[in-house]
Amino acid sequence: MSRIARKFRKWTVDALDLPGDLVFELPRLTLVGGKQLLIENHRGVLHFSEERLSLALSEGGLEVTGKDLVIKTIMPQEIMVEGDIEEIKYRGTGEKP
Repeated sequence: MSRIARKFRKWTVDALDLPGDLVFELPRLTLVGGKQLLIENHRGVLHFSEERLSLALSEGGLEVTGKDLVIKTIMPQEIMVEGDIEEIKYRGTGEKP
């Protein structure tokens, strides 16, 4: 994304009081008691097992580790995972998996 486009989006967010995650396509995570995780604005599943879930994001990636992980719901930009969630790692664009 160009610098001008980012500035315009930031101005739009500030001027119209819009949520930044919506405009900038940032991930939104909702964790309920370490047992249920809703992730919005993902770009696809890279890996899934009972111990690990890796997702692509618009910039970077997200890794969820735990035990007995199950994908309950999956939609184009939203995924619901249940199980014993132990760790959530965000990886920016410059980091390696």
